[in-house]
Amino acid sequence: MTRQAARFHSIHDPSIRDRREMTRRSADRPTPDGLEEVSHEGLAKAAVILFTVVPFLGVGVAAWHAWNGVLSWPDLIAFAALYAVTVVGITVGYHRLFTHRSFRAPSAVRGALAVMGSMAVEGSVIAWAANHRKHHAFADREGDPHSPHVGHGDGVWGAVRGLVHAHFGWLVTQGQRAARRRFARDLLADRMLRTIDRTFIVWVGVGLSIPFAFGWLVGGTIDAALTALLWGGAVRIFVLHHMTYSINSLCHFFGRRPFATADESRNLAWLAVPTFGESWHNNHHAFPRSAMHGHRYWQLDPGALVIRALERLGLAWDVVRPQEQHRADQGHERRAAEARSARREARAAGFHDEGATEREYEAVVGQ
Repeated sequence: MTRQAARFHSIHDPSIRDRREMTRRSADRPTPDGLEEVSHEGLAKAAVILFTVVPFLGVGVAAWHAWNGVLSWPDLIAFAALYAVTVVGITVGYHRLFTHRSFRAPSAVRGALAVMGSMAVEGSVIAWAANHRKHHAFADREGDPHSPHVGHGDGVWGAVRGLVHAHFGWLVTQGQRAARRRFARDLLADRMLRTIDRTFIVWVGVGLSIPFAFGWLVGGTIDAALTALLWGGAVRIFVLHHMTYSINSLCHFFGRRPFATADESRNLAWLAVPTFGESWHNNHHAFPRSAMHGHRYWQLDPGALVIRALERLGLAWDVVRPQEQHRADQGHERRAAEARSARREARAAGFHDEGATEREYEAVVGQ
């Protein structure tokens, strides 16, 4: 068969076309090597429920204390200070630095941000980053760990089930947990981060000990220490958790979409301050490597202010801004088009490219 005849046959033969289409679709699906096996699954689920239910009960006790006039200014200071520390750890550390590599920082700053994020009790740093990278690689498609739009049915009840899954349910089901070896190889190679990741429970304890010690020093009694722990521990964890969870759920369901991204991400202005700028979520999905989630002067982004402050102090550099990522994306799109052309030729020759989806997330973290 001549080369021209073989080419005509490969284009027009229905069986070959169908096989190519199946190959293309399978390359866009999550593969088994992208999932993390959860050891001691029952214990892991119990821990998630414990650190969700106990803070909820703590909020009830705190409300009763406030109603009866037991609330004092040291309790509010403990809440505000620990909330600020841990939300910076999550948005500046876990998210923008470790997940997306939006800026570079010295080891001392990296270590401090990893510890601060660990004290938020949202999981260890490497697991958190791996899951979020997987979210970007499969945003609102099969394989997204916490999409409210995939596999939950239609209508009102489907929407409710999706929102519950995205807000909290995915932490319990653990069905699409990201494999660290695939989605966080760079973080696993960092000895300091591996140590902080392994000692996660220690930093959780530190985050609870600080408000207790503060209450003891200021109030001088065990009652003062316990009420400071209640507000700087349980109430702070409850509020921060549900602010973060709302990014996964509400910000993929409600709000504005100034950028036509391929997912359902949205900007939700009223969540911007308590989440330190994370709720400019459509902006973030349009420019995932940008350190600045608020693109306009009125889009409040306290996390970006922290990064700018670190930059001015010489503690952060190579800060990625939206316009810089846009230029990088143009180059990436050109390279991606060339790669797609090469993959099409490889598939026409019968090769199956298992690494297609991996390159998607690599573009998100700049590898």
